[in-house]
Amino acid sequence: QVQLVESGGGLVQPGGSLRLSCAASRSFFTIYAMGWYRQTSGKLRELVASISSGGSTNYADSVKGRFTISRDSAKNTVYLQMNSLKPEDTAVYYCNAQTTPFASWGQGTQVTVSS
Repeated sequence: QVQLVESGGGLVQPGGSLRLSCAASRSFFTIYAMGWYRQTSGKLRELVASISSGGSTNYADSVKGRFTISRDSAKNTVYLQMNSLKPEDTAVYYCNAQTTPFASWGQGTQVTVSS
């Protein structure tokens, strides 16, 4: 299991920006992909954005053009830059790392978009 530490969540006004960070612990396991998921009460956890070890990215339709996922291999960290935030983006955001045959999850960080 890979240890993941998330940071960067908080309260922001609509139209504002936040940058989430997820630092992965040093591990003997290869991380094939990392991503960000979010979850609100009464809903299943949904994929927001992901990035593979080869650098390929994909995004949920609801965040395309507003969110950007990136990585810093030297720091073993992935980021989620969130711009033009909407109240609908309010959720707990979770970092995920794929290391077959298992996956690891961060603790979650709260993002609240409100006036």
